[in-house]
Amino acid sequence: MQPLVESPASATSDIAFILIVFFLVCASEQPDKGRGQEFPSNEKTSETQKRTTEVGITTSAVTLNGAVVRVEQLGGRLETVLKGKTEARDRVVMVKTRSDVPFHQWLKVTGVIKDAGGIVTLQIEETTTKVVN
Repeated sequence: MQPLVESPASATSDIAFILIVFFLVCASEQPDKGRGQEFPSNEKTSETQKRTTEVGITTSAVTLNGAVVRVEQLGGRLETVLKGKTEARDRVVMVKTRSDVPFHQWLKVTGVIKDAGGIVTLQIEETTTKVVN
């Protein structure tokens, strides 16, 4: 007959301690909230296009309704444009950006828009697929 072998009791307490630490670390991790965005409606009327403010971001410049501005000036100019607009749909600022723009630059510009009272929305290109027979 073979004798029964017991595992050392100290190993189970070590494993329990490691599991407790693991679950405490995982539970205390707060998820990132990110920056809220609204997507533009599917309206294609000229009235909607007239009242939407546009901010363009490229690697070399920032534009406000087509005019080049420095990021430091963007907040003040946006506040002027949005002044007196009380409805949320009138405070929408459409952000047009290229794929090569660094994320930190995008965050900085959208932060300025939020601080100026604008509601950030993104312009997303619509793609259509045509099937040719």
